[in-house]
Amino acid sequence: MSYFNNNSQTAEQSYEQKTAWVYLLNLGFYFIPLFFMQGQWLNIIVALLILVPFIFGYYWAYNSSTQKAHYPIAVMLTCAIVATPFTSGTISLFSFVCFFIGFFYTLPTALFGFSAIFLLLFALNQVVNIEGYYFAFYGMGISLGVGIFGIIEQNRQRIKRQHQRSQDEITQLATALERERIARDLHDIMGHNLSSIALKAELATKLLQANQAEQAQIQLTQLADIARDSLSQIRQTVSNYKHKGLQACLPTLIQSLRDQGMEVHVEGDTPSSTELVESQLALILTEAVNNCLKHSHAEKVSLVFAQDEHNIHLSLSQNTATKEINEGNGLKGIRERVDLLNGTFSYQITPVFTLNITLPNTTQ
Repeated sequence: MSYFNNNSQTAEQSYEQKTAWVYLLNLGFYFIPLFFMQGQWLNIIVALLILVPFIFGYYWAYNSSTQKAHYPIAVMLTCAIVATPFTSGTISLFSFVCFFIGFFYTLPTALFGFSAIFLLLFALNQVVNIEGYYFAFYGMGISLGVGIFGIIEQNRQRIKRQHQRSQDEITQLATALERERIARDLHDIMGHNLSSIALKAELATKLLQANQAEQAQIQLTQLADIARDSLSQIRQTVSNYKHKGLQACLPTLIQSLRDQGMEVHVEGDTPSSTELVESQLALILTEAVNNCLKHSHAEKVSLVFAQDEHNIHLSLSQNTATKEINEGNGLKGIRERVDLLNGTFSYQITPVFTLNITLPNTTQ
């Protein structure tokens, strides 16, 4: 297990890696005591210098694995211990240590680690001779709270990995079933026809050897008919494979939104129309969803389908407003596909961003 750095790294994990520095804002609590240490320049300088190896250890831990996490944690803990005689703000540093202990290790091990940190805080409180026990008790409370967040984050990552494995297994199963279907279709289409072609070619050869040219010609004609029929069936089968209608791609698009934490609501039945209309509608919706994933910060997405005798209506709305729209390749591509089918395309940016598409409901 690694902290936001697995072999099957997702876009969300990559984003969290880039924002690792955000959590360092908690070091603000480390700086607060330094503002009240007027004239104690040596203590201030030492406290600031110790932050350099501590931050190094933080990023090391952030990208480490469970097997090697004890190395960066030890670096961070050492920095916290060394800095304590110079500033009581090291409570913040101990909380980072507890977070990674909670994240990387099992619950019994993490609780043991928390207990060791608590005893260490009391020991430092005595050794450094800090007045009262506010350092130890405050440190215990903050470190325990942040450590629990580490345990929660570990469980969240574990559930995410389990979900990802389930999705991968479903994808692999679907791929295997599709391969079986293709193999079965090709066997059904070509098995009998190829046997007939081989048989008639062999028969034609024997008839020619027997100087029965007229009968051989009949067999060769039939062989050519079988070959043309086989070619036609293969083309039809390949065409069916290439055509992925809205019904087939919609679940995948919805799941991609939900994987990014968006709540998706679908209203109405999936439209049924000609192959051209369905394939273009699938491509339009794919482009719209991709734009949503790239540019939107929405929490909820609504898809509304409606179909009557003459038109197919599609509406995609997000629960966020947009100040302005610069039509890039995505929206231009949607507009071009809609124009190809003589449909209409519009969007509104307030109070929520909504795409509205109407296509003619042509019959087969």
